[in-house]
Amino acid sequence: MDLTEIRGKYIGAVAGAADEAALEEVRVAALGKKGEISALMATLGRMDPDVRKAAGASLNALKDEIDAALRAKKSALGDAALDERLRAEWLDVTLPGRPRRVGTIHPVSQVMDELTAIFADMGFSVAEGPQVESDWFNFDALNIPPEHPARQEHDTFFMARATGDNRPPHVLRTHTSPVQIRALQAQGAPIRVIAPGRVYRMDMDQTHTPMFHQVEGLAIDRDISMANLKWTLEEFCRAFFEVDRVELRFRASHFPFTEPSAEVDIRYSNVGGQLRIGEGDKWMEILGSGMVHPKVLAAAGVDPTQWQGFAFGMGIDRIAMLKYGIPDLRAFFESDLRWLRHYGFSALDMPDLPGGLSR
Repeated sequence: MDLTEIRGKYIGAVAGAADEAALEEVRVAALGKKGEISALMATLGRMDPDVRKAAGASLNALKDEIDAALRAKKSALGDAALDERLRAEWLDVTLPGRPRRVGTIHPVSQVMDELTAIFADMGFSVAEGPQVESDWFNFDALNIPPEHPARQEHDTFFMARATGDNRPPHVLRTHTSPVQIRALQAQGAPIRVIAPGRVYRMDMDQTHTPMFHQVEGLAIDRDISMANLKWTLEEFCRAFFEVDRVELRFRASHFPFTEPSAEVDIRYSNVGGQLRIGEGDKWMEILGSGMVHPKVLAAAGVDPTQWQGFAFGMGIDRIAMLKYGIPDLRAFFESDLRWLRHYGFSALDMPDLPGGLSR
C-alpha cells in the first residue's frame, strides 16, 4: 500500500477538477463508500495491532488531507463562478428603485373607522354580535310581530334545518339591531354604543345587494330625548361629510322597535354631477331613527319606567357612496375603475385578442 502514490493521484485530481461535477467524481473515487481510501480503511481490521495502529494513523491523515483539498477546491470553484457571473452581469446601483403599487383601505372599512372615531368622541363604544342570529334576537326582542314581511323567506335568509330538528329558527341577521339587545343584556343601562357590521337581506338591484353594511346607534339614560338624537346626528353629519352647515329633516315614520319613529333627510344639491351636502333645495333620506320602544327595553331586561333613549341606523355603503360620489352600489363589488383607483390600482393595458378584437 503506497500511500504516497495514492496521495499524489488524488491531490492532483483535485487540483485538475474543472468544475464541481468533476470534483464530486474525485471525492467519490477516493472517499465514497466504495472509494479507494475507504476500501483501505476496511482492511485495518485484518492487520496485527501494531501494524494497524501505524497504518490507521497514516490513512486517517491522508483522508483528512484529501478532504481538506476537496473543500478548498470547491470553495475556489464557487468563487470563480461568482467572479464570472459578476463579470457577465452588470447592475447600475445608482438607478432609482422600481416603484411598487401600494393598496389602500377598502372604502367601507375606511368609513367604519371614520364613523367609529366620530362617535367615540361623543362617548359611544363599539358593540359586536354574531352574524348568524336567533329568530328571537333578530325579530321578537325588537318588537317585530310574526306577520311582519321581514320575517318571510322572500325577505330574510333563514338557516336550513334537517328534518326533525325543532330548534328555534336562526337567520342571517337582517340588521345590527340584535347587537343592541345583546349589549343591553350584558351591560344594562345607562349605555351608549354603536354596532357596525355586515347584514343580509334578499335584495339585488342597482341600489341593493344581498350583503351590505350597517351601523346602528343606541343611547339609554334616564332623561334622553329626541333633542339629544337630533344633536347627535347633526354632529355626526358635520364631522363625517366635513361641512360646517348641516340641515336635517325628521319625517314621522314607523319602525316596530322605536316609538316615535322618524326618517331623517339631509339637505343637499347636485351641481354639475357633484353632490354637495348641507346646501341646496333638495332632500335625501339617509337613515331611520326614533325613541326606543318600551317593549324593546323590557325584552333586554331594562325597566322602561326608569330608562329611555334613542336608536338610529344607517347603511355604511350608502354614506360611503355619498361621500365618495359613487352612483351605483354594485361598484363596491365589481371592477369599477373609480374604486380600483381608490384602492391604489390603475387601469391595466389589456393585450389584443386574436383577430384584432380588443378585450
